[in-house]
Amino acid sequence: MADGVRTDRIVVVGSGAFGTALAAVAAASGKVPVTLLTRRESIVEDFKQTGRNDRALPGIDLPETLVVSEDPAVLEGAGIVLFAMPSQAQREAGRSLHGFIGKGADVVICAKGMERASGRLLTDVVEEELHLQNVAVLSGPGFAADIAKGLPTAMVIAAGSIERAAVLAEALSGATFRLYPSADRIGVQLGGALKNVLAIACGIVEGAGLGDSARAALISRGLAEMSRFVAARGGEADTVRGLSGLGDLVLTATSHQSRNLRYGITLGQSGSAKGFSGELVEGAFAASVAADVARQLGVDMPVTGAVAAIIDGKMDVKTALEQLMSRPITQE
Repeated sequence: MADGVRTDRIVVVGSGAFGTALAAVAAASGKVPVTLLTRRESIVEDFKQTGRNDRALPGIDLPETLVVSEDPAVLEGAGIVLFAMPSQAQREAGRSLHGFIGKGADVVICAKGMERASGRLLTDVVEEELHLQNVAVLSGPGFAADIAKGLPTAMVIAAGSIERAAVLAEALSGATFRLYPSADRIGVQLGGALKNVLAIACGIVEGAGLGDSARAALISRGLAEMSRFVAARGGEADTVRGLSGLGDLVLTATSHQSRNLRYGITLGQSGSAKGFSGELVEGAFAASVAADVARQLGVDMPVTGAVAAIIDGKMDVKTALEQLMSRPITQE
């Protein structure tokens, strides 16, 4: 144990694709016992029978050492707890599980977004509900299937101190899964949230048939927006040039594995998301939240504002693109 971090047992809360993948890679490292906590008895039974979670990661075998449980009592005594549920479910998870999580545990948020109702960072939300100070955040470019298959992946974990982040990074990293420590929880969280919004913007460009040059322009100008927003919220502007900003944006703005990109493509093709499947799209929640907070802070975020206006039905794609292209030309 270093810097007050207990690394003797890990519990991952949330049996979706990302939670299952994180549990798999942690269990595969063989460092400590790992449990995946689910709300569905059927997932427990499926794992016992097949060694898989085909609901979340079809066809991918999970480590035999992984334990899957629906009993929240497995949280008692865990040193590291990963919250791998969607961003808008983080508060309720903290509220319902706070009685099981020890005061000395480190909780790691593995969602990318801000609370929709308040615009607050997820670390603030979870700290409030759990009455803990040791809340970290994991973010960066990593698709769940790639992680679970053992494909090389690098992400970032940010905690209250770089020393604490380094211990968590070592505990959670595996042979093909590398975590880099950071002390900028604000920048890492906002980079993860805003890259989803910008990935939707890139999808709109693709769906509207505007070409790769337009996509490149959006990525570069989007990074400038992210930097301004992070700095205004008290984070480090340079953080978004790393894994949780640029790295994650390159992945989600170019790969069709990205739900946010596919959602944007649907918007660009039809002008609405009616034809999109029921998959969770974190960027659709984050867009209006970020645009509202930016207005309150006086931060200029034209791309984010345009995406929010399109999603909220306040502006059509053609008008939004015209407004972006007619903005005053300023120094890069």
